[in-house]
Amino acid sequence: MDFQRFILLDRDGVINEDSPHYIRSPAEWIPIPGSLEAIATFTQKRIGVVILTNQSTIGRGFMTESDLDSIHQCMRHAVEQAGGRIAAIYHCPHTPEAGCDCRKPKPGLFLRFAQDFGVPLDGIPAIGDSLRDLEAALHSGARPVLVLTGHGQETRAALARSTLEGIEIQPDLAAFAASLGI
Repeated sequence: MDFQRFILLDRDGVINEDSPHYIRSPAEWIPIPGSLEAIATFTQKRIGVVILTNQSTIGRGFMTESDLDSIHQCMRHAVEQAGGRIAAIYHCPHTPEAGCDCRKPKPGLFLRFAQDFGVPLDGIPAIGDSLRDLEAALHSGARPVLVLTGHGQETRAALARSTLEGIEIQPDLAAFAASLGI
């Protein structure tokens, strides 16, 4: 599919319910109400949906790359059943202590996407539920959007104490899609 523009999404807490014990299997992957339909709306409007997600469960030894692939196959199938499509998924498997450049809040995943798709990041909406997501978007030049699902409520409170300004806030991914008028 030829996309006219893109949207960047965190996974846990934006598309699916988050868990303090991590999402380790397809059975634990539960979509947030309205998220699959929002992705379908983006797809129908030729907006490429790209997922950028920290998955330190791999680096911590809680699951393998193969386990993550199974979760992502489940997610892709659910999105396709709703009429949507995921253009690409980028993940960081490292723990915070690894010091890599791909773990959010560093912009490595964003930069890989921009290089692979040959697009500038300026102004591309990047939706997340954590300060890490928002900081990575800002560091890369994307447009950070906070959703109040997942850790979004705590993040909104943390924003009030941070130096980050001008962050768009939406109740959830479906509300963000509606705000675009599409």
